Amino acid sequence: MRKRRGPGQRAPGSTRSVEHTDGQSVLTDSLWRRYSEFELLRNYLLVYYPHIVVPPLPEKRAEFVWHKLSADNMDPDFVERRRIGLENFLLRIASHPTLCRDKIFYLFLTQEGNWKETVNETGFQLKADSRLKALNATFRVKNPDKRFTELKHYSDELQSVISHLLRVRARVADRLYGVYKVHGNYGRVFSEWSAIEKEMGDGLQSAGHHMDVYASSIDDILEDEEHYADQLKEYLFYAEALRAVCRKHELMQYDLEMAAQDLASKKQQCEELATGTVRTFSLKGMTTKLFGQETPEQREARIKVLEEQINEGEQQLKSKNLEGREFVRNAWADIERFKEQKNRDLKEALISYAVMQISMCKKGIQVWTNAKECFSKM
Repeated sequence: MRKRRGPGQRAPGSTRSVEHTDGQSVLTDSLWRRYSEFELLRNYLLVYYPHIVVPPLPEKRAEFVWHKLSADNMDPDFVERRRIGLENFLLRIASHPTLCRDKIFYLFLTQEGNWKETVNETGFQLKADSRLKALNATFRVKNPDKRFTELKHYSDELQSVISHLLRVRARVADRLYGVYKVHGNYGRVFSEWSAIEKEMGDGLQSAGHHMDVYASSIDDILEDEEHYADQLKEYLFYAEALRAVCRKHELMQYDLEMAAQDLASKKQQCEELATGTVRTFSLKGMTTKLFGQETPEQREARIKVLEEQINEGEQQLKSKNLEGREFVRNAWADIERFKEQKNRDLKEALISYAVMQISMCKKGIQVWTNAKECFSKM
């Protein structure tokens, strides 16, 4: 994947240095990046901006293809569509009010060598949440935020709806391709018929030509349709980006609940030591019954340790509460931004697709109108 930083066209794989008049700043005109580097960039963004709906990458392998469309990952048409998708991914980041200012993203666009090393030096992999921990939080969180629960459900429904839409579109493409290509038989038959007619021959030959043009036009039509299918696929993958934000909130809520539970437990232990009463069964209580009571000095030492732990726990709980509220505020602001973008993009894509279908039908009418005129002149 090559990213251009200017309007000039360059040969594949070429780079060009741009020097400012002071002779100091040098920027590359274009860079080559592998798909895996795009994945690395996105994984980094997911870790450092967990409250943001990070734009998805285009599919690595073709999905929802109709039978005449190649599913080969090295097919030139698929590679070109993926290139456009990767370019769109970069444009999404560049237009985001927060992500566009990220230093690693800037280096992705400008740094020719050692970019991977620069990303790995951030240590973002160590900060990534494990899938097991995320799954544990999903099932064990006691007080989930209703808004994020509803958003998670919405993302599942959005993914399901768009998947069904893409499957329907693939089936329609299959049948449409067959209908158009069958019209080529009209062309062949009219051409053969024209050979045995004198007065009608020219009209039949001309009508056959219009049928041939009509039959061959479907290839370009369905190729253009793939552009709209790719727009839908982007939001199919955006659904997972929404769920990633929800999962992060579940993890933070789970950590908050565990911290509150641990603090409550320590306060209870401290109270029991201070009053000499045990409200719940504990291993420590059983040990005391078996081996005797603690000395006052030992009890005071334990109370002091617990008080320090309680003070530390209260500070941690306060910090987690503040962090959680900030996450919710920032996440919801970005989710609202995403919703506006989604509504605008999908509305535009669906209208454009409808206009394309209308244009296709008009071309079909024009072909048969031309054929009618040919028949009229016989």
